[in-house]
Amino acid sequence: MEFRFLGVHSVASDKPSSPVCLPNTVTRLPISGSEPEACLRVLLLGASGTIGMATARALLRRGHEVFCLVRPRHGMSPTQADAPLLDCLAGATLLWGNAAEEGVWKLPGLAQAHFDVVISCMASRMGSPQDAWRIDHQAHVWALQAAKSAGVKHFVQLSAICVQKPLLAFQHAKLAFEKVLIESGITYSIVRPTAFFKSLSGQLERVKKGKPFLLFGDGQLTACKPISDDDLADFLVGCLNDVSRHNRILPIGGPGPAITPLAQGEHLFFLLGMEPRFTRVPVRLLDVIVGVLSVLGKLIPAAADKAELARIGRYYASESMLVWDADAQRYDAQATPSHGSQTLFDAYARWVKGEEAPDRGKHAVFK
Repeated sequence: MEFRFLGVHSVASDKPSSPVCLPNTVTRLPISGSEPEACLRVLLLGASGTIGMATARALLRRGHEVFCLVRPRHGMSPTQADAPLLDCLAGATLLWGNAAEEGVWKLPGLAQAHFDVVISCMASRMGSPQDAWRIDHQAHVWALQAAKSAGVKHFVQLSAICVQKPLLAFQHAKLAFEKVLIESGITYSIVRPTAFFKSLSGQLERVKKGKPFLLFGDGQLTACKPISDDDLADFLVGCLNDVSRHNRILPIGGPGPAITPLAQGEHLFFLLGMEPRFTRVPVRLLDVIVGVLSVLGKLIPAAADKAELARIGRYYASESMLVWDADAQRYDAQATPSHGSQTLFDAYARWVKGEEAPDRGKHAVFK
């Protein structure tokens, strides 16, 4: 297998911000009125995602030295393909390479570098079994091995709250790495966030076009405490110096009460000044789709991937993104910790006013 490591790119902190991200600063901010934190050298994985970018911003604001391992786009030089990314990560040092290729972790730019902490926001894009085990598990195992060899003291892992009830390939892959990390002997912080604003933005354009908001069942089968990218990034970076978050699994949600899909739809219509309109989809219909695609998947590989995507959709249509009380066999909103100040409804208000909503790309489902 061929490995390409395209070198190091230091991004000047005075570059103008891209329209798809917030501007960076490198001003050191005291925490809760204390002295500025000690500057740590942090290797950040998954920096090209929205949460990774937010984490880079949070690290830089607190005065840390940030190195981001970024995969260049196929067949193009980093500066050609990733100009917006360079702007978003202004102030950080970019290391170009693919974390899912074992050889990258043996190259001098990583193997001989000194880092105090690794923060991983890296995750498989679509959740297919092959991609999940390649990224959510194997790439992280290689990263952990390299971190231990280099003497890294702390590994902060962004996981997902849905691994509490694992039914899907990506959940099992994440749990398998969590186990490896816990048993590694390195100090760890495993952060399991609830729903992201981006994942709950999919029906905005649909509703704006006058179409009904889609609900599974009565729209109250599930609930979540959504957390914004910036609030989650603040929590992740807070793990570096907060010893109460060391060697712990940390579920975390955003501020305010848990909200249902029905409440999300009602609020969108309210903000748009429109009469609420809903289309209710039986959850059993998803079971039928999963069954048909699973049968076809035995003959057609592409159908197998679609079957897994359907299973993922079925899961989120029926499982809340809250802390699971195994004894009571129910989700518990009160037991789900809150962090930050930004609410989903605040974000909805901004998006309705014309501020750019998250680009869901291949994750877009509702049209």
